[in-house]
Amino acid sequence: MFETWEELEKSIIDCKKCKLCAGRTNIVFGTGNKNADVMFIGEGPGADEDKQGEPFVGKAGILMNNALAGLEIKRENLYIANIVKCRPPQNRVPEKEEATVCLDYLRNQVVLIKPKMIVLLGSTALKNILGDEYKITASRGKWIENKEILYFPTWHPAALLRDENKKIEFWKDLKEVKNKAKEMELSI
Repeated sequence: MFETWEELEKSIIDCKKCKLCAGRTNIVFGTGNKNADVMFIGEGPGADEDKQGEPFVGKAGILMNNALAGLEIKRENLYIANIVKCRPPQNRVPEKEEATVCLDYLRNQVVLIKPKMIVLLGSTALKNILGDEYKITASRGKWIENKEILYFPTWHPAALLRDENKKIEFWKDLKEVKNKAKEMELSI
């Protein structure tokens, strides 16, 4: 574990722990408030994220940003990261080995941030953080407490692009996150 952001960020600059490094343009480390009460974790960078080096800037990110803005949740108050820091080819789901070697970076980010709440965006984030026994359809919209952190699984914004019906549930889920944060007096 690294004690500072500088050490952690320096440790990933030339990461070659898995084969995803071969196709990356940029490592997509994470972005936002490094003292956030609320953290969002997604799957991995897409093409736009790989180009810009920032998570959730493509179509799915724009959709998420619009939902956040509509609920008056400030993205700059959150910290946003992914399970893997490099883009999987053709935006495929990260393989277990890829996720496993990258999780140490994410765990270190969580240790440094100390969030009170983590929103898990999609099945890959849910399974890699809480375990394979969790299924997104059954867990979505339910609070799960683990190691003094409240987790809230919801759809990945990319799923909303494929299934319009999930937009309503995603909106309700973000509203629930906002209400819970307000109840806990967390900055969001």
